[in-house]
Amino acid sequence: MALAGGMLIGLSVTIMLLALGRVTGVSGITYKLIIRDKGDWVWRGFFVVGLVLGGVTLRFFYADSLINSVDHGLGRIALAGLLVGFGTVLGNGCTSGHGVCGISRFSLRSITATLTFICFGIATVAIVDAFLGGVVY
Repeated sequence: MALAGGMLIGLSVTIMLLALGRVTGVSGITYKLIIRDKGDWVWRGFFVVGLVLGGVTLRFFYADSLINSVDHGLGRIALAGLLVGFGTVLGNGCTSGHGVCGISRFSLRSITATLTFICFGIATVAIVDAFLGGVVY
């Protein structure tokens, strides 16, 4: 399943780049949809709706894949979402833009950003694990 998913992601970002000349960075697409950047919001709307419909479809056919086995409160989840949002602004993109699309284009900025994401993710898990006893995962 993971291999098939990875292949579909690779195919999708390739089609996006060849058809529209755009990098598939979800945070940038969503941000510019919200601010309605230069009348360029129609395809962005379809893209975000497609992401949601993909999740709904997956839930319908393979419901167990979306089960959340980690019990965190809404406040903690909201804080995590805000921190991720801040990080995408700070890093000028997200893992889909830098990690999938940027690395495949040999972008030094994206390689650096992705390595930074990974290092800070490892550090965060280690710190939270040390102080909270492994409740991150």
